[in-house]
Amino acid sequence: MKLYIISFLLLFFLIACEKKIAFNLKESSELLTVDASIENGEEPLVILTKSLNYFSKISASVLSNSLVTDAQVFISDGVITHQLKRYDIILPGNVPFSFYATDPASFATIITGSLGKSYSLRIVWKGQEYKSNTTIPLLRKTVDSIWAVKALNTPDTSTKMILRAKITDPAGFGDYIRYFTKVNKEPFYPGLNSAFDDQLVNGTTYFVDVDKGADRNSEIDFENFAFFKKGDTVTLKFSNINKATFDFWRTVDFSYQSIGNPFSSPTKIIGNISNGALGYFGGYANQFKTIIIPK
Repeated sequence: MKLYIISFLLLFFLIACEKKIAFNLKESSELLTVDASIENGEEPLVILTKSLNYFSKISASVLSNSLVTDAQVFISDGVITHQLKRYDIILPGNVPFSFYATDPASFATIITGSLGKSYSLRIVWKGQEYKSNTTIPLLRKTVDSIWAVKALNTPDTSTKMILRAKITDPAGFGDYIRYFTKVNKEPFYPGLNSAFDDQLVNGTTYFVDVDKGADRNSEIDFENFAFFKKGDTVTLKFSNINKATFDFWRTVDFSYQSIGNPFSSPTKIIGNISNGALGYFGGYANQFKTIIIPK
């Protein structure tokens, strides 16, 4: 009885002390948001958007209107500089989309990513200049092999499969990676936790379960999203990245998983673009491994 009385009094106290708080949120200034990358053997890709207010209603039209289509974008490897060209396409659902990539008309200055090389990005938009630098690391941390095993402790162990990998981390701290998976004809999707450092595995060869990558633009079934199925053709994209790229995606991943959690702390996304812009410019040193999971 005493426990019920204490619980009732506590509840009454909390209700009695409830205070209505009104937030007068100001409109935030419009900031440039950058999603830029360059990979070994690939040409650079840059997507530019304008930031949205926190309580903006997200829709296809809102996202399309946020695209920046009037910027000048340049990439340099320290020797040559190439001005990227804007491309306008229509995505499924009749959604307009724009991005900046190699301009074939400037063939002599086309830049392709190479292992161990550094690159600089410069964006001119609305009279402001934004800069960033990145490096495509050497392929130091590698995937030796991948295979699939039946998932344990799940209602359906006949079809659910787990991807496992044997990974070698070289001696010396500071090897960062980000991973993606491609299943059958789907695109590459990053894991919900996609970026990792080597604080606990430095200088070792270890085994790890690899969750299936997730499309963060779709509703995610958190009970089943990580599993593969028998008969799937699975490709693991295993990318060595530098610390700035790791810091960006580590904080993005944490922020994404904290959405809707009232007990989580606010997360500051750590970008590497100058002049107050949001986002990042990252370099990826890629390794690929593919298996077909037996039926």
